[in-house]
Amino acid sequence: MSRAALLVLADGRFPAGGHAHSGGAEEAVKAGRVTGAASLEAFCRGRLHTTGLVTAALAAAAALGVDPVDLDTAADARTPSLALRVAARRLGRQMMRAARATWPHPELDALARHFPKGAHQPVVLGLTARAAGLGPEDAAHCSAYEGISGPATATVRLLSLDPFDATAVLARLAPDVDRVACRAVDAARRVLSDGVDALPAGSAPLLEVGAEAHAAWPVRLFAS
Repeated sequence: MSRAALLVLADGRFPAGGHAHSGGAEEAVKAGRVTGAASLEAFCRGRLHTTGLVTAALAAAAALGVDPVDLDTAADARTPSLALRVAARRLGRQMMRAARATWPHPELDALARHFPKGAHQPVVLGLTARAAGLGPEDAAHCSAYEGISGPATATVRLLSLDPFDATAVLARLAPDVDRVACRAVDAARRVLSDGVDALPAGSAPLLEVGAEAHAAWPVRLFAS
């Protein structure tokens, strides 16, 4: 396992398309639920312990070698919002392009052929980690961190929030990221014996409702 590969995968400059997505922050800002650093932290913590746990477990399971087609079906079942499913597949397609160029691997090629329009992003992320020689813990941490770093970065643009304050939010949430990643890996290991029903199915209804509203906006800064 290469720790340098983990840094490449987790780097915000990895060309996986995440910069175009706010993780629900744009709609939350407009609705007045995120107004500054304190509410951003609450938003990110809620996202991390619900949908963040689900995506981290999917990524960890893919890194363990669980059938990615089964995982993609499980991801669909855990994403009620059509807008979020579309966004997840768009992000998965972009991550697949970056992954195949960076860490060519036959399992990535097979998944790309099966889902030419894109598989769910956390499934692709986990398989990318596997192709890079990383383990489920690495995949889970990457996914969990992405789930909060995207909204934090977006809020800097949306609210002109001080970048230092946004980064401090991420630092305060670091222990939560560790705990969520640990729970995600435990769930992923149970999938090996119990199937994909062992994956968590935490939900965040406001994110789902907000995503549907955001998708209908005529003008927006972020795709989701």
